Amino acid sequence: MAMKEYLFETLNEAKLRFVPFHAWIGDLKHPAVVKADIIAGITVALVLIPQAMAYAQLAGLPPHYGLYASFMVPIIAAIFGSSRQLQNGPVAVISLMTAAALAPLDLNVEQTVMYAALLALLAGGIQLILGFLRLGILVDFLSHSVVLGFANAAALVIASLQLGKIFGVEVDTGTYLHDTLWNLAVAIPRETHVPTLFMGILALALLILFKRFAPKLPGILFTVIITTVVAWVTGYAALGGVVVGDVPAGLPSFAWPEYDSTHIKDLMLPAAMIAFLSFVEAFSVAKAVASKTRQRLSANQEMVGKGLANLVAGIMQGYPVSGSFSRTAIAFDAGAKTGFAAVVSGIIVGITLLFLTPLMYHLPVATLAAVIIVAVASLIQIAPLIHSWKVNRHDCFVAFVVFNTTIYFAPHLEKGVYIGIAISLAFYIYRTMRPHLVEVSRHKDGTYGDAKLFSMHTSDSLALFRYDGDLYFVNAGYLEKQLVNAVADKPGLKVIILDIEAVDQIDTTGEEMLTHIFEWFREAGIDFYITRPKFKITEILKRTGFYDKLGDDHIFSRRRDALATIQHKYGDLVDIEHLRYYKPIDNAGPGIEITRDEP
Repeated sequence: MAMKEYLFETLNEAKLRFVPFHAWIGDLKHPAVVKADIIAGITVALVLIPQAMAYAQLAGLPPHYGLYASFMVPIIAAIFGSSRQLQNGPVAVISLMTAAALAPLDLNVEQTVMYAALLALLAGGIQLILGFLRLGILVDFLSHSVVLGFANAAALVIASLQLGKIFGVEVDTGTYLHDTLWNLAVAIPRETHVPTLFMGILALALLILFKRFAPKLPGILFTVIITTVVAWVTGYAALGGVVVGDVPAGLPSFAWPEYDSTHIKDLMLPAAMIAFLSFVEAFSVAKAVASKTRQRLSANQEMVGKGLANLVAGIMQGYPVSGSFSRTAIAFDAGAKTGFAAVVSGIIVGITLLFLTPLMYHLPVATLAAVIIVAVASLIQIAPLIHSWKVNRHDCFVAFVVFNTTIYFAPHLEKGVYIGIAISLAFYIYRTMRPHLVEVSRHKDGTYGDAKLFSMHTSDSLALFRYDGDLYFVNAGYLEKQLVNAVADKPGLKVIILDIEAVDQIDTTGEEMLTHIFEWFREAGIDFYITRPKFKITEILKRTGFYDKLGDDHIFSRRRDALATIQHKYGDLVDIEHLRYYKPIDNAGPGIEITRDEP
């Protein structure tokens, strides 16, 4: 029945996946909204154009292919996504992952362009399928710790790979990052190109100064303009400096990439990881903005939007894309109200491709490298790592491992993510193997608390245990062992109450454990009670026959009802004073009577 309902809802929602823009398109009848979106769209485009060219080089592509991935992509993602402010297009991490995915194939430039487009098609197809099947929840397997460790490592990897362009040095790329950096360290003292180094330092200085003292201005655009003019005036290219050179004028054409079908299997796993990481990155940005705008988001709709955007990138000579944190923040600060702002950005990129490409000839490649370095610097975050240590040291350990493995295996960044996911799942299973089980007594505030933690009296004849966790094959044995040990510690025990309010799921092993422990207690002469089971847990116990076996006079929705029944049945044979009064261990008196009616 559940599967039937899922399929029905999936088919019913599928038709709505293509019209999410209905939520905001009506707002465009207001001139103020249109004006705000146009201003925001222009502002974002001024940053998008130089960033896209820089990120294309990071992906191993000629700079203008970044513009191809920034033309229709923002428009499609805005129309079919759920976020009104999210700005999509080339981003640093996905660009580097694209380069890493294609590097083992040993492709020439033309082939790299084709296979980058193919990678976008594969990633987009995966995202589209997941979105339509309402499986966006799968990305939750990428925990915050994994993303945190990965982002910090990726930022350092990306920035370090740009150093050669800043120094004007070309070195052989090693299998791993440390090999490449060693080659670079050896080459820099002997082969540094001084004009390139000067241009790189100038670009970095300008970017930092604009960001520090004029954050409202499009500092990236101004830096690009200034360094381009300096390169033109000084004859930078004639001095041996590397410039962008000729950029083909015109819009990208629709073209299906040519590829060798035997390479599909080599790209599927990287494409899947790009699909997941690009969505995680984009949706994290969208959630951050939605928390300020109070707009509704749909993970599945956003997945569909990303999928269509990547498909469009693939057939328009682009490469995999995602949501950009920096450009989204710019759009929000500039007053973007609807997805029309992204449409405006895409149109401006199109105008640039049609009419402004000759102006890019003298743009130094060192400037693009500086743009990347400054952009990824914001990905380095130490405070969240310290916070995760305070919350859960397992999470901090996962982030630390992902950080180090990502750097070690770089530029194959996805390997660090695989390891992080595996460790996160291992820690999750480990934690659920040993759920919280405590004997409780009445606390001074009227609630039931951990008797051991708060140093409160317990009873030798009656014990009330609170179990915090689901009950399934991984931890059923642990609970059984703990209950059996409790009996061994209290030879005079006559009654055990198991409070399972926290149990939300139970499987066959868990139910069988309850049956075994009940039979074991019965043979030992111990009365077994269960309190506060959820409705669905009660229904399962009824279907299996355990409910009737234990008896409805031994299963209660409230703890006080169970205690009243036990007191009526046993009278003074069992001691329940510790559940009626607050009785600290250092207090030999009768304790403080509690009047609160706690269930």
